[in-house]
Amino acid sequence: MFSAKESNDDRPRWAPPILTGDRLEAGLRTLELDVRRRLDGLMQGNHLGLVPGPGSEPGEARPYQPGDDVRRMDWAVTARTTEPHIRETVADRELETWVVADLSASLDFGTALCEKRDLVVCAMAAIAHLTGGGGNRIGAIVSTGAETRRIPARGGLAHARGLVRKVAETPRAVEGTRGDLPSAIEQLRRPPRRRGLVVVISDFLGGTEWQRPLRGLSARHELIAVEVLDPRDLDLPEVGTVVLADPESGRQREVHATPLLRKEFGAASRAHRAEVAAGIRRAGAGHLVLRTDSDWIADMVRFVVARKRGWSGGVA
Repeated sequence: MFSAKESNDDRPRWAPPILTGDRLEAGLRTLELDVRRRLDGLMQGNHLGLVPGPGSEPGEARPYQPGDDVRRMDWAVTARTTEPHIRETVADRELETWVVADLSASLDFGTALCEKRDLVVCAMAAIAHLTGGGGNRIGAIVSTGAETRRIPARGGLAHARGLVRKVAETPRAVEGTRGDLPSAIEQLRRPPRRRGLVVVISDFLGGTEWQRPLRGLSARHELIAVEVLDPRDLDLPEVGTVVLADPESGRQREVHATPLLRKEFGAASRAHRAEVAAGIRRAGAGHLVLRTDSDWIADMVRFVVARKRGWSGGVA
């Protein structure tokens, strides 16, 4: 289990800052500096690569011209006129972003450089930075299972900083409290919100009931799912006898990590990860994976660059 007492000297420079106890204030300042320093190179366009540059509101149709993006072809007008037409889009100069932050008990766990909930805070800080400015607004739904908190969408640097702080200061759920990710996502569907960007940050452990409400958002919003993982979510080490605990039910079980058990655990984990990836893909969402043993900012940069290449027709 990750310990907040771990010395900074023992941590790689790219490791997330410690965001607990009396280190919270310094950790948040370090986090903001890291995000700005390493993500500012992606500042191209108003929305900095998390959403396409042109807005998604349909505009006028016009005849196709060489060099136009064929993905914007209006086939209905083309069929009526027998001449190729494309549909213009009206640029949306203000983006409203909503983040669903899952801070249920299964996120209060980490065996590498940080806990998974620390990566939730880091991802929140990066999203606030990548979507800030230009009249853009950001809000959040923060769920621990025991409590769901809604932070209204507003603009400005002070609000973004306060948002990240509120997520970081969210009290941990009592052991035995089950998370409710589907309910948190559902709060963004009713009442309908203006078209924008929705980011869901979770480890997506447990059931997959979140798939239906996530698909329900896809018709109106650009979607990104951020999956937060720890190495022990994927495999069991060779540790002999170990006590496994489910933080969301409180149940514990002592098992011996035999080669057969480790093999079955790994197979079940891979099957669940594949199911999560398929559910995210069916919802039409981008899928970003952050790990507690990996450079999370580098992973985010690769994700943003891949999305830009996808929009431009390149190979990600």
